[in-house]
Amino acid sequence: MKVAPENPIGVFDSGLGGLTVVKEIINLLSRENIVYFGDTARVPYGIKSEETIREYSKQNARFLLSFNVKMIVIACNTSSAVSIEEVKKLSNVPVIGVIKPGAISAVRATTNKRIAVVGTNATVLSGAYEKEIKSIDSQIEVVSKACPLFVPIVEEGWADHKIALLTAQEYLGKLSSYSIDTLVLGCTHYPLLKNTIQKVVGENVKLIDSGVETAKLVKEILTQNDLLNHSTQNPNYQFYVSDLPHRFKEIGELFLGRKIEFLKKVDIKDW
Repeated sequence: MKVAPENPIGVFDSGLGGLTVVKEIINLLSRENIVYFGDTARVPYGIKSEETIREYSKQNARFLLSFNVKMIVIACNTSSAVSIEEVKKLSNVPVIGVIKPGAISAVRATTNKRIAVVGTNATVLSGAYEKEIKSIDSQIEVVSKACPLFVPIVEEGWADHKIALLTAQEYLGKLSSYSIDTLVLGCTHYPLLKNTIQKVVGENVKLIDSGVETAKLVKEILTQNDLLNHSTQNPNYQFYVSDLPHRFKEIGELFLGRKIEFLKKVDIKDW
């Protein structure tokens, strides 16, 4: 089947966090149709083995490809770090992750060449951000910190709770000793913690939200391939999850800042 401009953009994540990327895509490309899959039955990916993450990511991609999507966005830092090449191999459409756009933005933002990256265990252990940043500017110093409790805190709806602040202080309190001026939010859940993280690291540290940069790259690729949707029809947003749709809807609407009208549970293991 031929890929057409009206075909949807496919987006997947391990759970809810990728909705922060979807929000930025909607803000920038308001006419695009979107199919989103959140693997809520198997979240979080950040504590899984690389082999498991790759297998999950391929299942997610195959599911999205069944909608004849015109591109796939891996809106999960862990999957982007570990499995983007595997997903590219099985896809007949462009595939992008969130790491490269975030790294480029961080390099542009830093003035003292000292950047911190916070993310899940898997993202930090992969060294993906450090490799990408240093491939752009080898003089930059990168310090990485795994913050595994941030994801469950956000999904519990506690982003502005004192628990979030205490956890951020525990994880990030020592970053000041590295004199960083830029911090990459290396997980799509973390933009929900922006206010809390900023309090801990200080107002002089620039926070990089890779979702914003990823949306710009989506637009760039669709433009290059003459696949921007110029239809005057209202865009169609479909959301699929592997578990707990009611919980996804409740918290997901906070992530998106809009109502989720179409939501369905699927058995991703079939893919």
